[in-house]
Amino acid sequence: MNYIFFILIAGSFIVGILNGKIEDVNSTMLSSCDVAVKISFSLIGIMAFWLGIMRIAEKAGLVKILAKLLEPVAKILFKDRGCNENVTGDIAMSISANALGLTNAATPIGLKVMKELQENNKDKEIATDSMCMFLGMNTAGFQIIPATVIAILVGAGAKNPSEILFPTLIVTTLAFLTAIITALILKKLWREKHD
Repeated sequence: MNYIFFILIAGSFIVGILNGKIEDVNSTMLSSCDVAVKISFSLIGIMAFWLGIMRIAEKAGLVKILAKLLEPVAKILFKDRGCNENVTGDIAMSISANALGLTNAATPIGLKVMKELQENNKDKEIATDSMCMFLGMNTAGFQIIPATVIAILVGAGAKNPSEILFPTLIVTTLAFLTAIITALILKKLWREKHD
């Protein structure tokens, strides 16, 4: 990736020199750095807020309530997850973090879930059905509030950054359901092929 960025930057300077517009390249580069810093500060604020909300929800026991609500669905989707209640709670945390658009927060939780699922895995070389299901669900990233994207739009100066809420909800819901259905279909095909 570093090579690609180097080629793009060096190429833009070379084209700027050849066209006699090196001043334009330089001013655009500096103004883009200013926008990048503003967007970064917007992200810091929104991430701190939502991560704090998630921590409060965890301490208040809302995660356990969400895990209890998720338990019937988890029993169907994650049959080979073992009897560990913590796994369901962590799955609920990961889905909640994604739903709030906190993909940065969902990643470490998702890694913890995968580690817990691997501990219950009999064959350490092959991913379990639950691991594949969780990977699909986590990658699809169902979002109710795309907090990170809204923060980027605010930092970029968008006039109405919340107008993406409904389209994001539609697209991520479809992706989430598609991931679940695909995992269930592939699980059935795998079982038929190897039984």
